[in-house]
Amino acid sequence: MQQNTYTAENIQVLEGLEAVRKRPGMYIGTTSGRGLHHLVYEVVDNAIDEALAGYCSEITVTIEADNIIRVTDNGRGIPVGIQEQTGKSALEVVFTVLHAGGKFGGGGYKVSGGLHGVGASVVNALSEWLTVEVCDGTDLWAMEFARGDVTKPLTKIGSGTVRGTTVRFKPDGTIFDETIFDFETLNTRMREQAFLNAGLQITLADGRSETGNAVGYKYEGGIRSFVEYINTPKNPLHDQVLYFEVKGEEREAEVALQWTDNYVETTYSFANNIHTTEGGMHETGFRTALTRVLNDYGLKNNYLKNDDKLTGEDTREGLTAVISVRLTEAQFEGQTKTKLGNADIRTLVDTMLHRNLSDFLEENPAVARIIMDKALSASRAREAAKKARDLSRKKNDSTFGALPGKLTDCYGKDPQYNEVFIVEGDSAGGTACNGRDSRFQAVLPLWGKMLNVEKARADRVFGNDKLTPVILALGTGIGDDFDIGKLRYHKIVIMADADVDGQHIRTLLLTFFFRFMRPLLEAGFVYIAQPPLYKLVRGKSAPQYALDDPERERMIAEIRSTEPNAKIIINRNKGLGEMDKEELWETTLNPETRTMLRVELADAIAADQVFSTLMGEVVEPRRRFIEDNAQYAVNLDI
Repeated sequence: MQQNTYTAENIQVLEGLEAVRKRPGMYIGTTSGRGLHHLVYEVVDNAIDEALAGYCSEITVTIEADNIIRVTDNGRGIPVGIQEQTGKSALEVVFTVLHAGGKFGGGGYKVSGGLHGVGASVVNALSEWLTVEVCDGTDLWAMEFARGDVTKPLTKIGSGTVRGTTVRFKPDGTIFDETIFDFETLNTRMREQAFLNAGLQITLADGRSETGNAVGYKYEGGIRSFVEYINTPKNPLHDQVLYFEVKGEEREAEVALQWTDNYVETTYSFANNIHTTEGGMHETGFRTALTRVLNDYGLKNNYLKNDDKLTGEDTREGLTAVISVRLTEAQFEGQTKTKLGNADIRTLVDTMLHRNLSDFLEENPAVARIIMDKALSASRAREAAKKARDLSRKKNDSTFGALPGKLTDCYGKDPQYNEVFIVEGDSAGGTACNGRDSRFQAVLPLWGKMLNVEKARADRVFGNDKLTPVILALGTGIGDDFDIGKLRYHKIVIMADADVDGQHIRTLLLTFFFRFMRPLLEAGFVYIAQPPLYKLVRGKSAPQYALDDPERERMIAEIRSTEPNAKIIINRNKGLGEMDKEELWETTLNPETRTMLRVELADAIAADQVFSTLMGEVVEPRRRFIEDNAQYAVNLDI
């Protein structure tokens, strides 16, 4: 996909930049920390576009002091010649005009990611200041901006023979809620991009302290290495990661896949390096071909009888797959613009996978047997799950969709206002029932530790007396039957004691939601209650509640600063069941005074790794995780 030239003529202008600072959320989604980090992604994506075009092999991202970002690449360098439509330098146009760049029919790039060409100007508009240095192989040029406006015109500042671009910027604190970059957030993204671009060297450095982190990534195996990385805490059923690709003049597709002894599917898809979290046509083509190939092979080789048929769910149990496509005119759909809509890419992926996987199975019967045995085992478990699901419904009530007996429901009928508290133990459940606002708050008590679904199939989930009440109460179904439109509460609050057992219950429930009801996490409907550990009483004053040890010490210090000799009685709550209904309402249930944590799924790949590591069968990754993170586990209540 190499282009011979990249000049000012490649830059096309569509419209201006006015709206970005007024409505930043329209361009980067949010002004929270997620939007802040998105600025870095956009600059890096522009450098990766150079790599896709065949001109960039190294990208370095540095977090400098005061949270300034520097991104350097060894691509061709942004053109500095005059752009005909505007009479300005192409570099100025790229950084000051929305929808200007080499990605709009000017011939600069055949394939590109990011915000479809608006990335550079958006980052500039949302930065307190931004500087660009470009070397075209002969001369070194520089230009400076502030909040989108030019403050220093394009100037030749020297000479050089190494081509490339360096962008430095400081996010605008008047736009963003926070301006502190998180190293691990950027690290996850840079590693992902290195996987998707085989052979590209990406380095991330943290220069905010003398002992700052620095990591580098380069994966010659590309998405094959990606699958190996995802499967690190899992048990693969076959050694080889299967890899297939097809390349055309304007479209490319590659897939890597490997089955594990896990019970859930882990598939991630990308289009032009953009993570298509809502899937799209490339995923549809992949799944259709996979199901058809395994059914055809099974019938041909007597794994299946004529009336037997594997479902897509059967063929994908335990599968880890990465799908990456690149195309000249990517059409993104969905609410978050992360669903690929190009119909022709479905055919491309379908045809490519069908041909290559069919050939592989025929040529590798031993691996084919492993894959078929896994799918057949999943098929039997699916039938058992169906029986367990039907039995569960009959057991709870003869009416389909009946509510569990222990659920104390609310009177409100509008799910967007309703809350359900999943409470540890009958004692705490009883207190919560008495202390709640019955108009919109429901309570579902659970007792004992529930099933670890990381090690269980759906048939055991439906047969589990701890999880079945949760499934019935929420009303959405699970797995492939999940329908978020049937959700009965838009706040699902996990309320457990602040001890090790409570932490374990929270982890088990979050694992269940992630593996079987992931859209709940993606939509932000899951919360963690924060009941206080301490109650501080001073004379006849109203009691104060401290969430943890540091807050308790802070409260004590504040009291002592005005009343040095005040007598303070400190009671430690042993559990939710120890509180009376008034205390539980005031500290944990009352929307006006409570503190809750909203569980967000910012990175599904990282979350998948954590759940597999902590809750899966493989011991060694879990041991390493504990050793690496034990230093952060403080004030454990054991």
